Amino acid sequence: MSSSLANGNILVMLSEGGNVWKRIFGLDAQTLFDTSVTLIAMLVLFMLLSYLLFNPARELINKRKELIENDMEEARKDKEQAAIYKEEYDSRLREIQSEADEIMSSTRKKAQKQETEIVNEAKEEAGRIIKRAEKEAELEKNKARDEIKQEIISVATLMAGKMVSVSIDEATQNELIDTTLKEMGDKTWQN
Repeated sequence: MSSSLANGNILVMLSEGGNVWKRIFGLDAQTLFDTSVTLIAMLVLFMLLSYLLFNPARELINKRKELIENDMEEARKDKEQAAIYKEEYDSRLREIQSEADEIMSSTRKKAQKQETEIVNEAKEEAGRIIKRAEKEAELEKNKARDEIKQEIISVATLMAGKMVSVSIDEATQNELIDTTLKEMGDKTWQN
């Protein structure tokens, strides 16, 4: 009972035990040689392609990976440097604010000192003006006194002239002088 089925190089035989495997796979010497050459060619081709294509592709991928890592490292360093600059900027800004506060405080103190000096100078000037006015008033008072004395002397001279012409006695003459002095009052002499 032998039946065979042909499909390309594979031939199935259902009889005879040892020859079945040989015929199923077609493992004759030529097939084994062709298979070995094909495998060696594929291996050589794989190695050649690996050398020509895969290695450059791997190198390109590795270079790209290194470039990305370098960029990330630079970005990290730049970020750290930016943080340092920001801290320095904030510190400097605080120092400037502190200096501005000190300057403003110093300016306020100077302004208050100048204000006090100006007020004191104004008070001193006012005191000098008042003293000058008082001296001028005193001088005017003395001048008025002198003028009144001159008037009294001239009135007394006129009265003396009248007395001499009328011949008033000495008692009448003293009475006239006292009356004149009373009319003028003591206040006139004291002011």
